[in-house]
Amino acid sequence: MSGSSTAHRVRRTQAQMADGRELFYFDDTEPYVSGGASRVVPDTRDLPTVQHGSIMRFDVLTGEWVTIAAHRMDRTFLPPAEHCPLDPTRPGREPTEVPASDYDVVVFENRFPSFAQDIAVDVAPEVDGNPLWPQRPAVGRCEVVLFTSDHNSSFSALPVERVRTVIEAWADRTAELSAMPGIDEVFPFENRGKEIGVTLEHPHGQIYAYPFVTPRTAQLLARSAEHRQRTGRDLMGDVLDSERKAGTRIVLEGRHFTAFVPAAARWPVEAHLVPHRAVPDFAALADAERDELAVLYRDLLQRFSGYFGELPPYIAGWHQAPVHTGRDLTRLHLRLFSLRRAPGKLKYLAGSESGAGAWINDAAPERIAQRLREVGTT
Repeated sequence: MSGSSTAHRVRRTQAQMADGRELFYFDDTEPYVSGGASRVVPDTRDLPTVQHGSIMRFDVLTGEWVTIAAHRMDRTFLPPAEHCPLDPTRPGREPTEVPASDYDVVVFENRFPSFAQDIAVDVAPEVDGNPLWPQRPAVGRCEVVLFTSDHNSSFSALPVERVRTVIEAWADRTAELSAMPGIDEVFPFENRGKEIGVTLEHPHGQIYAYPFVTPRTAQLLARSAEHRQRTGRDLMGDVLDSERKAGTRIVLEGRHFTAFVPAAARWPVEAHLVPHRAVPDFAALADAERDELAVLYRDLLQRFSGYFGELPPYIAGWHQAPVHTGRDLTRLHLRLFSLRRAPGKLKYLAGSESGAGAWINDAAPERIAQRLREVGTT
């Protein structure tokens, strides 16, 4: 990062958008990475301040917080490519969210966030004055990560050096968001494809800084704590060691990371990418680990494309240890899965999955892992 020395040189430059939101350029190319030139130019748009009214209501039946963000109904939805708000601002086109005429990687505050720092705090502590339903302001932060200025590209098509820059951006934002008051978990992710519900087709991801520990992480912490009390060992470490020992579901294996199809995979095509070291988040990764992660993650995405014969719709979720609790019970890991069960066929979450939360997988994890290994050698 700017002001520090790393093997992969990246310069971070902070700017402000017309409505006061923060924007960060992460440059890895000259003359920007050395400071010989700057991406920062004024945001000339006349933007009204967005009113953030998100609230969280506690579901007493599940013990989970549900966020209600009604203002997101008005967010931009699948505009034509020539009006994409995530492209650079170039001559002859209307200004976009990025004032610069080009960029390497950019992160900025979401204009229509589910969680924000400036949400009104004068929210009644209970719905209808009933203590059965606690509620509170959804104070957190949502950021957008632009992987490339090329509207027609994809994450899997990035050069390894650019993937490495994205990892630097994830690490930088994880550290800063974790230090914000009230943040309990930081979750970088990418939704890709209309089938997922993506509303902007430009290659991008998001980072959610939650004011609570998410349900999946809370469940993982509970299982990990039970395993440690019973065995004295680390649950995710034992899972990783067991997958490596079995070998039948391994897709990729490096010095620092291993990718595998989990034994109890929920999705027909799913893979986890797990560090060998019990590292809690991106910010804690060493340079060598970040270098290898850039190579293996891109490889894994390309194997998903090889499996389907095209880049499929997918969700890539980077699960990190909570900010304040249980940091020794879990570690950074990727859950990558597609909503397709075969080329042209979707895996629908119907009655059992959506209604009862009981997953039924249409494919054998061992066969999926074998196929993902095969497509990497063609």
